[in-house]
Amino acid sequence: MPDSSRDSLEGAGWASTRPGLYERAMPARVVNLSWLDPKTLWAARNGVLASWFGDPTGRTRARWVERAAAAGAPPDKVVRRDEPDRFSFMVIGDTGEGDDPQYAVVPGFLRTGRDTSFAVIASDVIYPVGRTEDYGTKFFRPYRDYPAPLYAVPGNHDWYEDLTGFMRVFCDTAPLPPEPAPRFFSRARLRSLLWHRPAPVDEQRLAQSRELRGAPGQQAVQPGPYWAIDAGPLRIVGIDTGLLGTLDAEQGAWLREVSKGPRPKILITGSPLYVDGEHHPCPIDGGGTVDDIVRDADHHYVAAIGGDIHNYQRYPVQVDGRTIQYVVAGGGGAFMHATHVIPRVSVANVTEKEFRCYPLRGDSLAFYSRLYGDRLRLRRFFTLDESDARAVIAARLGVPPTRPQDAERRPGLRARLVASLLGAGGRPDRRGRFRLPVRKTYTQLFSPASATYAPPFFKCFLRLDVSPGSLDIRCFAATGNLEQELDPPVEDEVSIPLDLPDGPTGAAESAQAGDPGRSGGR
Repeated sequence: MPDSSRDSLEGAGWASTRPGLYERAMPARVVNLSWLDPKTLWAARNGVLASWFGDPTGRTRARWVERAAAAGAPPDKVVRRDEPDRFSFMVIGDTGEGDDPQYAVVPGFLRTGRDTSFAVIASDVIYPVGRTEDYGTKFFRPYRDYPAPLYAVPGNHDWYEDLTGFMRVFCDTAPLPPEPAPRFFSRARLRSLLWHRPAPVDEQRLAQSRELRGAPGQQAVQPGPYWAIDAGPLRIVGIDTGLLGTLDAEQGAWLREVSKGPRPKILITGSPLYVDGEHHPCPIDGGGTVDDIVRDADHHYVAAIGGDIHNYQRYPVQVDGRTIQYVVAGGGGAFMHATHVIPRVSVANVTEKEFRCYPLRGDSLAFYSRLYGDRLRLRRFFTLDESDARAVIAARLGVPPTRPQDAERRPGLRARLVASLLGAGGRPDRRGRFRLPVRKTYTQLFSPASATYAPPFFKCFLRLDVSPGSLDIRCFAATGNLEQELDPPVEDEVSIPLDLPDGPTGAAESAQAGDPGRSGGR
């Protein structure tokens, strides 16, 4: 097994001089997405408008669900796949910027997933606004050689054009007709005047793009923006958290219903429930939260996997004597969110001992020190040696260094000062001492400018192997270097025991879900 970032500098991708071959699959001309471009920010304004003037996502989602049902989607929104008791599938999140980091993930993803039954994209299939015309280079082209179907749950960026591209591609649903104008003197009226509208769908261009994934084995039509997949002994439940990370009442009622029954379940969501050492239970309109449903012992959830944050994190949370694995898996191609700003973990009885993340906090700090050194033209001051960065993190969090060879390293004064400026190990303190914007503000504005186009990229994807008695989850790294491209290292892995019900699982759960017998496609 190849070294991972937990084993060596080379395993993290720092020391390599051999870039991968991923560029061969890229288009001849790639326009790198700039999140500091005013045009991009203006196009992606709908999330801000929804928070200011009210969120129309629930009503729009209901219209999409109604339209999909009229086209033949099963009322229970459950896809039934004829999988054996042993099968595998992939999960990859926040993919679609269409640049080097996205394509650098693809070779390892294909190599690791060549024998899997299907894959799921968890959040933000297409950046910046989910436009249909971007699917050619940001979805169909990069995954054209993946031989199995791809399902997806939308992220907030897929909603910036009212989910039009997502529904057209994944659900084969025609665009929605315009809604009547809201009352003249209302917040909804002001919102509608500023709202970014979806561009018309170029059907000819979309048809040409579809040919890139035109093999029979690659085809699937999912029943809507939220769905469930019954595969082998497992039910996979995908939810749509819209623009602001919430569920409407109708979807909440569906989630409660589809979560019933003894079959083990995994939740796939665009908004992770545990992230950056904090709990975000995801409210449901009308009362309750998504995590209430996940934690209910009668629902038999064993894991909840979310995108949106562009790195990997895992929190094994004890709930009434059971362990639920809460995973962040948003490292599939977009810019990297820092992990070095995650404070010492202590949430839901999960501590640093149990918590896992990728990139390691030390590698994240070293990455961002280079980034700020370049941006501010202060390389000699800001740039930290990888060993110094890891030593600072170990000292600040009070934990042993992850890599054995760093056990005796002591950080110098400059390393400690740079780490303080870059927010390593937690939030600004109560004295308000100066730190560069790396947490909330950075996530919203500055973090998107962290995109780089040369390895190491610190991207990742998941492979899940299901058997009658267990579910194995492995996180694989994609650095953009040839070594990790040819043999992706495992950055984290966990085996989850599955308590299977006696006898067939399908009949009882179909009755509970109202199934009419139709199927859809650190």
